[in-house]
Amino acid sequence: MSPLAETAALLADRTRAAFCQALLDGRAWTAGELARHAGVRPSTASEQLSRLVEGGLLAEERQGRHRYVRLAGPEAAGLIEALASYAPGTPRPDGLRASGRLGAEARARTCYDHLAGRLGVTLADAMLARGLVAADAGLAVTPAGRAWLADALAFEHPAGSRRPLVRSCLDWTERRHHLAGALGAALCATALDRVWVRRVGSGRAVKVTPEGAEAFRELLGVHADA
Repeated sequence: MSPLAETAALLADRTRAAFCQALLDGRAWTAGELARHAGVRPSTASEQLSRLVEGGLLAEERQGRHRYVRLAGPEAAGLIEALASYAPGTPRPDGLRASGRLGAEARARTCYDHLAGRLGVTLADAMLARGLVAADAGLAVTPAGRAWLADALAFEHPAGSRRPLVRSCLDWTERRHHLAGALGAALCATALDRVWVRRVGSGRAVKVTPEGAEAFRELLGVHADA
């Protein structure tokens, strides 16, 4: 079996796919937490997680008796988000709680370590409109964008870093692109650290705070409702 077919087979299972989508929140989960999330037995979760770790999609950490897993890196996260965007139709929520969660994630959420949903797409549009990012010959951060990153986010891309400064990520709810790469990660980390956004519940959804609405308006001219 080819490497492509092997990776596709890993994500063809509903339980393994559910685990990977849950881990797009960028945090480490225990096997028990993922088992409850997917509605499977702990023994089933352990077996399926081992397959994902062996296949290179997840990384494993052990702390005492607990086994934690997270996505192996931004490349794995980008693959899963991209596949989700190609899924036919929009998932139909089962009940009010699920409907509320999906609605919140569509408005604003984390996609591994960057912002997604309508908020992420809006921020990407603003950075393109202001000339901080250019898409003339492939997506790239402009000199003005590098200066903005240093001034607004106190971030400089480390020399020799293997991670691209910016790349596009197809948003599975908006069906448009938001920004990933080191730039997207820096913006998301700053937004969380400075409480421009805060997490909603235990999932991927985030909500813009009043401080965040003001910051996004001042920095990028974005009107993001708190």
